[in-house]
Formats: sequence, structure tokens, C-alpha cells
Amino acid sequence: MHMTVADIEAMIEEEKRTTCNECHNAAWAEGLLAGIEPEIIAEAALATALTELCKHGNEEAAIALLDQMRERTLAGKFLPTRTRH
Repeated sequence: MHMTVADIEAMIEEEKRTTCNECHNAAWAEGLLAGIEPEIIAEAALATALTELCKHGNEEAAIALLDQMRERTLAGKFLPTRTRH
């Protein structure tokens, strides 16, 4: 199978997303173990993300991210998956 540059870039991006999710999940678990409420952890994570985007002059990217996350939330993308028995 021949992979294109786009295929390789997509694989790299997916690996970055996977690694990032693993790091965030570990930090989330640490916060919970420290007795921090999920809402506080979530607010801190969002504030950090938005601050970092804006720090580099990317206010429009921060707003786009908020819009995208709102739409995904309204569409139920973050609800736990349910399995049928």
C-alpha cells in the first residue's frame, strides 16, 4: 500500500491527538484524586487552552474552538456511549 504525504500527515496528527488525550486524562485523574471537583478541572483546562491560543495572537482560533465545542456539545458528542445488551 502506498501512503501519500497527506496520509502520513493524518497519521501523525491522529497520534498527536491520542497522546494529548492520554496526557489530559492522566491530569484529570490526578485532579480527581486530589479532591478537585470535575467542574473546576474542566474550567481550568478550558481557561488554559484559551489563554494559550490567545497568547499567540490567535483570538479567532479560540472563538472558533468555543463555537465548535458548543456545537459538538449540543449534538451530544460528549455524552457517554451506551452499550446494548
